Amino acid sequence: MTTPFFEVSGLSKQFGGLAAVSDVSMTVGEGEIVGLIGPNGAGKTTLFNVITGVYKPKRGRILFRGFDIAGLKPEKICRMGIARTFQIVMPFQTLSVLKNTKVAAFCRTTSHEKATASAMEILRFLGLEERANTLAGHLTLAQKKRLEMARALATQPQFLLLDETLAGLNHTEIDAMIGVVQKIRAERGVTILAVEHVMRAVMKISDRVVVMDEGEKIAEGPPEEVVRDPEVIKAYLGDEYGNA
Repeated sequence: MTTPFFEVSGLSKQFGGLAAVSDVSMTVGEGEIVGLIGPNGAGKTTLFNVITGVYKPKRGRILFRGFDIAGLKPEKICRMGIARTFQIVMPFQTLSVLKNTKVAAFCRTTSHEKATASAMEILRFLGLEERANTLAGHLTLAQKKRLEMARALATQPQFLLLDETLAGLNHTEIDAMIGVVQKIRAERGVTILAVEHVMRAVMKISDRVVVMDEGEKIAEGPPEEVVRDPEVIKAYLGDEYGNA
């Protein structure tokens, strides 16, 4: 039997009496882009936080390339090849774009020269090269979102978790960012799990979609099937989407 690239099994996390994640199981195959959707408060970001070591699960397993990473510290998980972005971008505002990215590159090297070279390569890849010496605090929201991606990619991940990368962007910026996500998979071979609310983006980039509601997984499958699921329409998409 082939070992899954990434697998969550029976994962649960509680805060007091609140079950933020309840018995969630899912897999992500190497090279896939999997969309993770659901209403606010469904447990999506909590799931990300448990996967990346911010929180320890109450129970369950998190297997990455066959290794159980549940409960490991975030820095250990990052060095193993898992990186993430955050919904609310918080770069080092008074540092340049290059230095922000270089900080993350030190995950893989202690050499300033190698870290600089790695950071610059990623900035070129994401179209931020001309902003390398700009202070992060002077960037637009769309540029800060790309910088957030740059910092994650600077750790050289095999598995990238994107948390609402499109939030707050306009139509043109969303289309551009969809292309970036597809490019990360196509040209860098990175597997992606993406929390997103912009459904046209979810439909375009996702090989599969996992749906959460009230801490539980309620559906999983190809995007065109998931959006027709009555339970998903009721919990998240709404009757108008179902009728459309």
